[in-house]
Amino acid sequence: MSSLDCIRVLLVDDHAVVRSGLGAFLMAFDDFDLVGEAGDGEEAVRLCEELQPDVVLMDLVMPGMDGAAATQVIRERWPQVQIIALTSFKEKELVEGALQAGAIGYLLKNVSADELANAVRAAHAGQPTLAPEAAQALIQVTRESPSPGYDLTEREREVLALMIEGLTNPQIAERLVMSRSTVKFHVSNILSKLGVATRTEAVALALQRDLID
Repeated sequence: MSSLDCIRVLLVDDHAVVRSGLGAFLMAFDDFDLVGEAGDGEEAVRLCEELQPDVVLMDLVMPGMDGAAATQVIRERWPQVQIIALTSFKEKELVEGALQAGAIGYLLKNVSADELANAVRAAHAGQPTLAPEAAQALIQVTRESPSPGYDLTEREREVLALMIEGLTNPQIAERLVMSRSTVKFHVSNILSKLGVATRTEAVALALQRDLID
């Protein structure tokens, strides 16, 4: 596979030995191109501008700019870059913070090479991957907060089903033959009704609660 076809990956972790291990994981697959490594959030932002990776594997707990802050900056500046939080921690505050900042996935560092590879491919395709522990943390948050009423309209259910498939707003607009602004309106309503902040959280909640047949 030529390097042009490969998924360009940037590693961000403040421990060199972790970056080395993750790099070795990725090198085992011929559809990935490890384009760079960063030791903190500031360097991650700078390298995203310089290298334009497709997917960033982002540690969360780092000195200086942490992973959630870096994720937010990167997603605001380069929305085409997908970010997977890769951390040793499964506390619900960290999970929520990462997803609210715009991460499409949340994995723990004990993940296998194949699981990591599949998550990177899924992120590149715009599809979320959550470690079971992260999904569990989100469910706990939902249980602790006032139970939102899931009074989704038929159209909102159709949009949510396509979100679960990993379709973007323009793709949903094309599939359902509606304007992009209408899709954006429906997505905003869905997030509000489900009591979540991001598409990834909405998808996780919909799957956990079987909201879509």
